[in-house]
Amino acid sequence: MRPASSHPDPAAADFPAVTAPRLASVAAVDAAVTGCRACPRLVEWREEVARVKRRAFRDQEYWARPVPGFGPADAALAIVGLAPAAHGGNRTGRAFTGDPSGDALFAALYELGLASQPTATHRGDGLALSGVRIVVPVHCAPPDNRPTTTERDTCRPWLARELTLLQPTLRAVVVLGAFGWQALLPVLADAGWQLPRPRPVFGHGAETLILPGPAVAGSGHGRGLYLVGCYHPSQRNMSTRTLTPAMLRDVLGRGAELAGLGSHGPAPVNRGAAGGAASPR
Repeated sequence: MRPASSHPDPAAADFPAVTAPRLASVAAVDAAVTGCRACPRLVEWREEVARVKRRAFRDQEYWARPVPGFGPADAALAIVGLAPAAHGGNRTGRAFTGDPSGDALFAALYELGLASQPTATHRGDGLALSGVRIVVPVHCAPPDNRPTTTERDTCRPWLARELTLLQPTLRAVVVLGAFGWQALLPVLADAGWQLPRPRPVFGHGAETLILPGPAVAGSGHGRGLYLVGCYHPSQRNMSTRTLTPAMLRDVLGRGAELAGLGSHGPAPVNRGAAGGAASPR
């Protein structure tokens, strides 16, 4: 009989921490993520939403599981979101698919030549990303779009492993919102990147270069990693024009430029200093 540790319990709080470091590919991370049940509150919520449904989606079968990252495993640019929407990714099973945030994001990526089509409605709709991978700090839809810090930290090993596996090709990261920014920095620090002091502060257009520490440089990936902040393309931010389609496209275009994906779209944004004013958006 194999030791219990060889078969981690998906419902155990340490399931991500035990499982993620063992995984040898981005595809393996995606597969393992979808079976995770480590956060009871999130499991209950995502499954309840799938039972009750929204009237417009009453005839659809919801995904109701953790939503993995989306995009190629050799991406040069990562886009860090927050968590799946209850009736978006939690319904469709793909990040930023089937909700207003995704409508804005994929339209901008398409204009920049980074997505094969401007819309994302369901898994298997033909959408493909070029040089870009979408990752999230929390893989389950949270109540009120607000995961707890414990849930964020429990989920952290998935993001850490995913970024480690992307490291050979990754050049830049665009972070959508302050939550994603705050979740990402400890992951990078734990992975051996040298964060500036004081730590870079989130802001729309804020840009900073993270240098590799000895462990990262010793693995053969000695270049720096650019971080660029962007307001989250939430329905509220877009409707209030806190974030406009042009602003979103500009920041994503800057990320693509820093990632070496060629000349995409409009001129770079007017970038704030990494230590500028913080924003909760």
